[in-house]
Amino acid sequence: MMHFDAHGLMDILGVLFQLFKVASSHIAPMVDAGGGGADAVKSIDVKQLVVFSVVFLGGLGAVFGIGLAIAAQKFAVKVDPKVSEVRNALPGANCGACGFAGCQGYAEAVVQNPNVAPHMCAPGKAPVASEVARITGKRAEAKEPEYARIMCQGGWSKSVRKFKYEGIEDCRSVILASGGDKACKYGCLGYGTCSKVCPFGAITMSEDHLPVVNIQKCTGCRKCEKACPTKVIEVLPASKEVLVACHSKDKGGETRKNCQAGCIGCGICEKTCPFDAVKVSNNLARIDIEKCRVCGLCATKCPTGAIRDYIPHRSKAVVLDNCIGCQACKKSCPVDAISGELKKKHHVDQSRCIGCGICTAKCPVQAIDGTFNAAEIMAAARAKKEAKAAAVA
Repeated sequence: MMHFDAHGLMDILGVLFQLFKVASSHIAPMVDAGGGGADAVKSIDVKQLVVFSVVFLGGLGAVFGIGLAIAAQKFAVKVDPKVSEVRNALPGANCGACGFAGCQGYAEAVVQNPNVAPHMCAPGKAPVASEVARITGKRAEAKEPEYARIMCQGGWSKSVRKFKYEGIEDCRSVILASGGDKACKYGCLGYGTCSKVCPFGAITMSEDHLPVVNIQKCTGCRKCEKACPTKVIEVLPASKEVLVACHSKDKGGETRKNCQAGCIGCGICEKTCPFDAVKVSNNLARIDIEKCRVCGLCATKCPTGAIRDYIPHRSKAVVLDNCIGCQACKKSCPVDAISGELKKKHHVDQSRCIGCGICTAKCPVQAIDGTFNAAEIMAAARAKKEAKAAAVA
C-alpha cells in the first residue's frame, strides 16, 4: 500500500502547476492579445488545446485521488476481526430484539463493550449465544425464551363493528379511519399487520381474524409488538402462561356490549387467586407475573373467558402412600376434588381435578404428586411460611 504525506502532496501539486505553465506557454502565443475577436480564436491550435485539457484534467484527477487516499489512510477505522466473526455467527435477521441497530450493531457492541451480554440474540437462541461467548471470551447465561402473546380474544364473530371498512387491509391504515372499525378501541383490528411484519413467519391469522402465534417459530423480537397500533401484543416470558387476554378499560356494561370475550372487571379472579397475583384496576384485571404460580384457577372461574391459559393439559394430583390424612389438601382444594377421612389416606377425583397444584403446596409431608408445577409451588409455600415465622419472631 502506498503512503503519502503533506510534503509529497505539495510536490505533486508543484509538478502539476509547472505542467500547466508549460502548456499555457504553448497555447497563449496563438491568441491575439489585442483582442482580434473571431480571428484570434481561429488561430488556436485545436490539437494542442485538447492535449492541454486532457493533461490538466488528468493531473487534477490524480491530485484529488491522492488526496482521497491520504484521507482514507488518516481517518481509517480499525475493525476488530472478532466483530466479523460474531457477525457471521449471527442469523442475520436484523430484527432488533437485542436492542441494537441490527446484527452489525450488536456484533460491534458485544465485542467492544464488556457490559453487553453474549446471549442477546433472540433468534439465535442458545447455539448462537454459546458461539458469541466463545468468540468474545464472555460467559453465556441461560435466558428464558419470550413469546408474543395476543391480549385480545374478541375476533370478528365475537366483537361489534362501528362501520364497514373498505380500504387497505392493514391495521395501521384502518386505525386512521376514526380509530378503527371495531367498537372496542382496545381490541385487535384483525387485518394481519403483525403477521406481515414478522420476519420468522411465526404469526398467522385465524378464520376469526385473530393472530395465532407459533411459539416454535417466535423469537420474541418484538417487531409485531411495535407494529400493532392498538398495542394488543405483549412479548412475555414463556413460563407465564396464564394471562388476562384483554386490554379493555371500559366499564363492564360497555365491554359486554362491544365484545363477548372481554374482561368486565368483575373481580372474581382476584378473589379466587390463592397467591394474590390478580388485581382489578380501571375496570381491568391484570396478573402480576412475578407472583403468579400458573395454577390456572382464575381462568376456570372467569365468566367471560377473558383469562387465557396457554397450558392445554395439566397433570392431575395423585395422593401418595405417605399421606397422613391431615385434610389440609381437602380444605384447600378450590374445586372440591379431594375427599377422605381424618388420619386416613385421601383420594383425588381425577374428573374434577384441574391440576392447579394448590394441594401440593399445602401438604405438610409432600404426599401429593403429579401436579403441573409442584416444585415451584412448594418452594413458594415454604418461603411464605418462613416469612410469616420471621415476622412473628
